[in-house]
Amino acid sequence: MKPTLVRAQQRRSPRRALRLDCQVVRERDFRLLATRGLDLSAHGVLVAAVTRVLTGEPVLLTFRFPHTGWWFDAEATVARVVHGRRPRDRGLLLGLEFESIDPGVRYTLRTLLEGVPPPVPARAPRIDYAASIRLASVS
Repeated sequence: MKPTLVRAQQRRSPRRALRLDCQVVRERDFRLLATRGLDLSAHGVLVAAVTRVLTGEPVLLTFRFPHTGWWFDAEATVARVVHGRRPRDRGLLLGLEFESIDPGVRYTLRTLLEGVPPPVPARAPRIDYAASIRLASVS
């Protein structure tokens, strides 16, 4: 029997559960915002913040990929702020979207992330109802 509901694909690349040593500084005053990454994709990273910051702030990010000697530098923008108010939140978190990253570096990240498991979802997956209706009408 075919599934009746289709899960929505909202991410450009899958996130991977990976603890990172990193440094995130705000571009305008070089204030340290984070030192620990929680998950990573080829398009962004989730970090545990040490101070509050606004969505849209440009930041500079440096991180070392675990088990390698490789350091990555990127310009990023704060795309999401998790304030830690919900019971399932893990504290103050920042979702950073890479802005300026070399295509070769992005390819290297994708390659290094292969085989790393995704993070455990905090909520049920979203449903793409339009795709679900299209699937039902074809059957």
